[in-house]
Amino acid sequence: MSWSNWSGSVTAAASIARPHSEDELAMLVRSAHRLRATGAGHSFMPLCESDELILSLEDMAGEIRIAADRRTARIPAGWSIRRLTAALWEEGLALANQGDVNPQSLAGAMATGTHGTGNELGSLSTFARGFRLVGADGEAHWCDVDTNADLYQAQRLSLGLFGIATEIDVAVVPAFHLAERIEKRRWAEVRESYDELTRQHRHVEFWFFPHSDDVILKTLDLCDPCDPPPTTTDIEEATFRRILGISARLPFLTPLLQRLMMRSGISGRRRGPAHSIFPSDRNIRFEEMEYEMPRGAGLETLDEIVGWIRRRRLPVTFPFEYRVVAGDDIWMSPMNAGPVAAISMHQYAKMPWRALFADAETIFRAHGGRPHWAKRHRLSRADVDALYPLVGRYRAVRAAADPQGKFLNPHLETLFV
Repeated sequence: MSWSNWSGSVTAAASIARPHSEDELAMLVRSAHRLRATGAGHSFMPLCESDELILSLEDMAGEIRIAADRRTARIPAGWSIRRLTAALWEEGLALANQGDVNPQSLAGAMATGTHGTGNELGSLSTFARGFRLVGADGEAHWCDVDTNADLYQAQRLSLGLFGIATEIDVAVVPAFHLAERIEKRRWAEVRESYDELTRQHRHVEFWFFPHSDDVILKTLDLCDPCDPPPTTTDIEEATFRRILGISARLPFLTPLLQRLMMRSGISGRRRGPAHSIFPSDRNIRFEEMEYEMPRGAGLETLDEIVGWIRRRRLPVTFPFEYRVVAGDDIWMSPMNAGPVAAISMHQYAKMPWRALFADAETIFRAHGGRPHWAKRHRLSRADVDALYPLVGRYRAVRAAADPQGKFLNPHLETLFV
């Protein structure tokens, strides 16, 4: 059977199993030599790749259990963010933050450090308060800050190396509503005012087509209760899809097409429950690389990369996405050295991307960046050692939890064994 990730760039010939219970999952884990778990396949790196067994927890039985103080909720780990946020809303609760994609599984998003944007808001991994794991021996274990503490610290951003999470205790907040505003601004203006914008708004990000002098600015702020929005996306994709089709056939037209597209009026307003405003439909397939830059180096880094693209008239068809994320204390988190500016570089899946990303990565690394684990990167073991001072503890916990390397694959083995 064949498995592929969302973009189609990672494939695997493996058995695919969908256990319905923890007992069934445990039996599969015990009998496997090598296995990996997958959610929605939104990792661009070969994190889920396996030539033997790939597990999906999408069909696992389970339900949300709300703590008495309503500050945490026990969530089935295989649930999608879409499913769990809708269920939390029914209980008058929400996640404090999300990204703009919600088909991802909760376990997968936490395992890779997936994040949204916000000065004071960390990645989804920072919301985890405990995990129930089926380990390499097929036995279930609980870990949190007081129980199996080292396993918990490593599992907070696990890359799937320590077992299969079946339940996650997650920090939650009272349900809230958001007002979204989208508008076109000059790049020079946004670059000058971005730090102030992040203080004025709960969430702020922008998209920057590299051959245009304008950016698309998006802000989200708390608002009064209101009905869900009439649309499930922030920006309509039809015009962009047509331009991508032309650029794929005639790449040299990309700069002109981007400038023409950005001459049109770009604006939008939506209001609604937070879980219906955070995500937006993303239906056009792309490849992605994302680097988390030291916060003070973010805008300078983006300016340098855009300048390089313009000088060489490179057919980079998608906009850069720019966000900020709070720092954390998670061992293998790109945010554990302090707050970051997250710069996402995309390329249309039907166009060449490997050489573009490799050259851009040189610029990101020169400014002190660390990559998102699920997005395209070329880190070596030596790079991981240099970037993550606590990787030795991480590897030691992995070796103790999985001495036979059951949860490894070739990509992860080169970095963590």
